Amino acid sequence: MKILVIGTGNMGSAFVQQLTRAGHKVSVTGRDSAKAAQVASRHGARALPVQGAASGNEIVILATGYAQAVDALRAATPDAGQIVVDITNPLTADYMGLTIGHTTSAAEEIARAVPNVRLVKAFNTVFAQLLAAGPDLGAGRRVTTFLAGDDAPAKEAVTAMARSMGFEVIDAGTLRNARYLEPLAGLNIYLGYGAGLGTGIAPTWVRKD
Repeated sequence: MKILVIGTGNMGSAFVQQLTRAGHKVSVTGRDSAKAAQVASRHGARALPVQGAASGNEIVILATGYAQAVDALRAATPDAGQIVVDITNPLTADYMGLTIGHTTSAAEEIARAVPNVRLVKAFNTVFAQLLAAGPDLGAGRRVTTFLAGDDAPAKEAVTAMARSMGFEVIDAGTLRNARYLEPLAGLNIYLGYGAGLGTGIAPTWVRKD
């Protein structure tokens, strides 16, 4: 797949690493063009200027903070109907709470602000360190990502992308259910940092045979 990563921080860099490793044709862009070039060079991807960077890609991964997400996505000028993966969480300054919730979500707000794209919530419950290390947890276990979205073909494409990197996928329903996934990420962040469990953790659901 042709995939654009918007964002050059820990999550963006980890996505570029894992996607190129999985054989995808990856581009990366961000506010700091020099950093985008460094990330691209490190992982065998291509750095692009922000304006128009989304054009022609099958999937765009929005790997910025929530506060910057809408402006970053608009600047990349996504094509009509383009698949956008929102990984953001609307976190407070201390990362221990959410700024919105209950009646909306970061994903829904981004989708309202940029309505011409097909938005899928995914990877928001995965720490950057775990994403960079890869999905294998040992003993046959793999990191799970939850997907929420209103467009079935878009979710199928994101599922295929996630599985190509080795991740387990759980379909969490419509985009409205991002209202559950973002608090779940908040709990994961608390457990990782507030409770001292570290960043080698990720939530999943288990089924009794």
